[in-house]
Amino acid sequence: MPDIRPVFNQVNIVSNDPEASVRFYRRLGVSIPDDQIWRTGSGIHHVNAETPKSSEPSRFEVDSADLARIWNAGWRNHADLKGRVVIGFGVRAREDVDRLHAEMTAAGYRSLMAPYDAFWGARYAIIEDPDGLAVGLMSEKSDEHRSPPPKV
Repeated sequence: MPDIRPVFNQVNIVSNDPEASVRFYRRLGVSIPDDQIWRTGSGIHHVNAETPKSSEPSRFEVDSADLARIWNAGWRNHADLKGRVVIGFGVRAREDVDRLHAEMTAAGYRSLMAPYDAFWGARYAIIEDPDGLAVGLMSEKSDEHRSPPPKV
């Protein structure tokens, strides 16, 4: 019997300033070819970013608001986190999280969470894109960097 379950394969960002979004995601390292940007006289209206072919599956995750306040310092004082989204970008090395976070914040983008060793074993940081979306930067997980999970 064929597998008929849907496969997660897209994140579509609705942007108030697509030009600023293209600059942000290009600076982060996302390949956005000019021929994949649909422009009219009134500006950019659609962008297709290339995704590298990978044997790594994409993940779809759901966290409680209580847990999200722990791993994202930028959300600790928000009363209602319903509907918040984190777009995740993976890097191989732990030091790449620190480097990317430093480059993006030096370019003027807001940090929501400075790089730290997360309890699940990855190096992790969160920056904010021009529309206020949280963008997570996460290294590969390492058993030697795991720690007990927080009390929630």
